Formats: sequence, structure tokens, C-alpha cells
Amino acid sequence: MHHFKLRPWALSMVLTSTALMVHAQSEIQGVAAPTGGPVPKDISVPQARLTAADKDGANFLHSNMNYAQTRYYPAAQINTGNVAKLRPAFQFQTEVLESMETAPIVVDGIMYLTTSYNHVYAIDAVTGKQFWHYKHKMGPVTTYCCGPNNRGVAILGDRVFMGTLDAKLISLDAKTGKVLWATQIADPELGYSETMAPVAVNGKILIGTNGGEYGIRGFVKAYDANDGKLLWTHYSVPEKGHEGVWAVNDATGRNMLRDIAAEKAQLAAHGGDFYKTLGGGVWMAPAVDLETNTVFYVAGNPSPDLYGRERPGDNLYTNSMVAIDLNTGVYKWHYQYIAHDVWDLDAVSPVILTEAKDKSGKMIKVAIHGGKTGHVYVHDRATGALIRHSEAMVPQENMWVLPTKEGARMLPGANGGVEWSPMAVNPKLRLAYAANLHQPMTYHVEESKYPGGKLWLGGAFKAIAGEKQWGRLAAVNIDTGKMAWKFDTEQPLIGGVLATAGDLVFNGEGNGLFRAFDARDGKKLWEYQCGAGVNAPAVSYTVGGKQYVAVAAGGNTQLDFKRGNTVLVFALP
Repeated sequence: MHHFKLRPWALSMVLTSTALMVHAQSEIQGVAAPTGGPVPKDISVPQARLTAADKDGANFLHSNMNYAQTRYYPAAQINTGNVAKLRPAFQFQTEVLESMETAPIVVDGIMYLTTSYNHVYAIDAVTGKQFWHYKHKMGPVTTYCCGPNNRGVAILGDRVFMGTLDAKLISLDAKTGKVLWATQIADPELGYSETMAPVAVNGKILIGTNGGEYGIRGFVKAYDANDGKLLWTHYSVPEKGHEGVWAVNDATGRNMLRDIAAEKAQLAAHGGDFYKTLGGGVWMAPAVDLETNTVFYVAGNPSPDLYGRERPGDNLYTNSMVAIDLNTGVYKWHYQYIAHDVWDLDAVSPVILTEAKDKSGKMIKVAIHGGKTGHVYVHDRATGALIRHSEAMVPQENMWVLPTKEGARMLPGANGGVEWSPMAVNPKLRLAYAANLHQPMTYHVEESKYPGGKLWLGGAFKAIAGEKQWGRLAAVNIDTGKMAWKFDTEQPLIGGVLATAGDLVFNGEGNGLFRAFDARDGKKLWEYQCGAGVNAPAVSYTVGGKQYVAVAAGGNTQLDFKRGNTVLVFALP
């Protein structure tokens, strides 16, 4: 990839470096059977428990806490008055020294966590004692983006479920780690891979796909939790109609500088059969509204990322929030933030379902999303209509200047704004909390034809030498769109946020600092040096009347933060 320098900023698009491939080869040699002993209790999480997870202060049953993905933990033993006393309860070290983006789930005192290269551990959530360890036996995978990450498992009944780098969905016995079934989701040789935590709901396992940098066709699929059979597929790129409405402005009303006439001429000359390689990866777990049987997801960038001549039109449903039917996968509505994206500003941070005021001041059900643009978008959940967007949380310059061969400067850079990092919402305070990146970049474009399952950028985005990069934890009032407070960090933030009923917000940084803030005003109340990048979202749970906070410290491939292999668990003395 001569057009593409492998620098930390660039690893948002880098797939397997030489060092990673050496490690990956050792992973391929691994065994598929679990090691260790069984969990010393029966595990059972029926649908009713998953549905009521938002009120369950004992457990953390979804990777983002609940189907609404609020990441709001409803217990308050640890709070603003005592968080300064927080101390390590135990540390658990995995055998994989590589980036960690996992959000563990905790069920009845048992923690299930994942690592890069698709390891799964079952451990005691109070002591850190390991029960079983599953190591996925992968085929020769060479086409995954942004590191060999895994973001967690889903649980339903007595089973846990994980997506894999070689594009499989597997079901494991929650008590023993034994493989119950495995199904191939897509062809990894074409650029498909899986890093997201699946969602288990009503007997279905929902999962999207990575690969928008390889000319794939994005999707959300539903599988039968009992046997792994495919139930339905919804493509994030439709076969017909992907040209859209030829939108001139972005979601905020700014002109995107498109040459619509030229795009229409390209479409007329070459046809619209490029839908199979148009991208639209679904990186992160979808939200689910069980009252309306609706699944909400966001779709990523089109392919190729920067060279738009290969894909005239709006490129639906890339860079969009999309609502589909839970039972059938049938489309309900979409809202596109950026049409014909040539800046890699894809929609990746998970949708959150909550309530907010509409334009008349009435409280309604909404779906919100934190974008790479640096805005938090608030939508009417029923129709998708955009109610408001927040003020910009990070600097914006030269939007939407078109990429050039020499390079055109535009902010935010291709990593965000809000990258894949899950936001959190405190419903009492009416605040959403977002982890942001500021990485000034220039955008470079070059002609690029579909390379067949290989990296397909159509150019490059390059960090601007000498310009400072930093991060920002921002609190946004979802009723007004105004920032309530902000906390700036030395390094760009990636990993996600946890909010709790104790009016706390937890977030980590690539330098190893894990922090707690007052959710009301952003005052830093506590921090701990974890020894490696804290680039995963924290979770919380309660066992035996004692509340714990857990977070993975393994660094990050995408931004080249210090690697580690540890999950740290904290509690009050």
C-alpha cells in the first residue's frame, strides 16, 4: 500500500501489520476446546432478565448494559461522595498481549470477557479466579481493520455468543466453554470480519459486520440462538435505490460541495450495480426497542473510502441511522448524516434509546448517536426525523472541503469526533457523555478500482505533523444540544463511557489513566494508573452487597496506545 504510511493515526485503516501477523499465526495454531474447569454454578439468563437489565443493579447483562444501550448502571453504592476511596479489588491477566476493547458481561457473580484474537474467559467476578478459557481456532485471516479486537459476548439462556475475526458466529456453553455450534457469517477472503459484541434477543442473535474498507456489502443478520441457522438478512446497502435523493447538504445544513451533475452522468454511464462493494459496515451492536420490535443500527463509510467516482449517488444507507423490524429485518426508516462520504466520517458509535424534548418541548422517545463529525444527533424514534444536533464537541474546519491528490485539510480528522466509542446517558441529568478525538488531518485522493477483498481506500488521510492531538470527554444536554461541561485530555479518547446512578462518569485514556468524574459538572474525582491504555468501556456490577467497577487495560491498535493484557476491578475498601 504505497499510498498509505503506517503511522498511529493511520491505523484506523490498517489491517494486519507484520507484528500482528506473527502473533496471528500463533493464534491460528490454537485449539478450539476450552481449558480449565466449569463455572461452579448453573448459569441461566432467560429473556425476561435481559429485558429488565436496565433495572438490574446486580449484573451487567449486555455489553452496553441494556437493549437501549444507555450504559447507565442503576446502583449508587459508589458515588461522588466516596469514589475517591476506590481501590483495586483484583487484576486478571489474560494470555493475549494486544489491544483490548472488550466490555465484560457479569452474570450472578461470573464475568465473561474477551480479548483480541477471540479468546473468551469465564472468571469469578469477586476474586478473579479463572474457570474456563476458550481460544478460537481461526483460519488464515489477513483482512481485518483496526486491530484484532473483540468487543464482548452476548448471553441468552445458558449460552454465550461471540463473533470472530474470521467472520464466524459461535455459541459456547456458559458453564463449560464448550462449543455448541458455529456458523459462517460471511467470507473473510472478501474482507468480512467481526469485532462487535452480538445482541441476544427473543431467541435471535443479531450481528453486523466489519469490512467497509474492503469493498464489502454491509449487513445485519439474525441467527437462531439454538442452532445457529440464519433467520434473516438486512443489507445496509440496498440493491436498488442506493443513489438516494442526491442530497446537497449534510445533517446540519452545510453544503457538501458535491458535483451532482457529474455523479448523475457517472451513474447513467456505468449503472448502479456496484452495490455489492459499496461498504456500509455495521461495526457496533444495535439497540433494540422491544415495545415496537425495532432494531436501530448505524452504518459506516462507503467503499472506497475517499474516491467517490466509483460510487455516484448518496450511497445509502452508509453514514446513516437505520431502523428495521426485529422479526423480519425489513426496513422501516433511515436518516443519513453525510451523503456520498469521501472523508471516512462513518457512523459507528452505538445508537442509544432514551427520552428527550422535541422541538415543542414535549418529552418523547428518541434515538441518539454520537458522530465522527463531533455532533450528538437526536432523532424521533418513531420516524427517524432529526430533532436537533448538538453544538460541535471538537473543532471543525473547512467542512466539507474535497480531498485532493496533494491533500486537503479538514477537521475533524477521519478518526472523529466520536469514533466507535459507546456513549452513556444519565436520564436524570438529561446528559449524554461522549469520548472525542481531535486529530488534524489532510485528505488525499487517487483513482482506485476494486481490488477484490483487499484494502480499498482510494487515497489516504494523514496526520498533520506538528499539530497537537488531544481528546475531550464532553457532556451534552440532549434536550438542548448544548455542552454542559468538557474535560480535555492529553491523548485522543477512544474506548467508551460508563455512567452510574451515583452521579459518576467513568472513562479511560491511552496513557493508562482510568478516571471518575462528577456527572453533573465534570469535576475529576478519582484516577488510577492502569499500566496500559484504557481503551475499553467500563462496566459495573454488585455481588454480595458490594459494588465493583471493571475495565480492560490493553491499549489500542488503531491509535497505537500501549498494549496490555489486564482487566482491573475496583471496589470501596
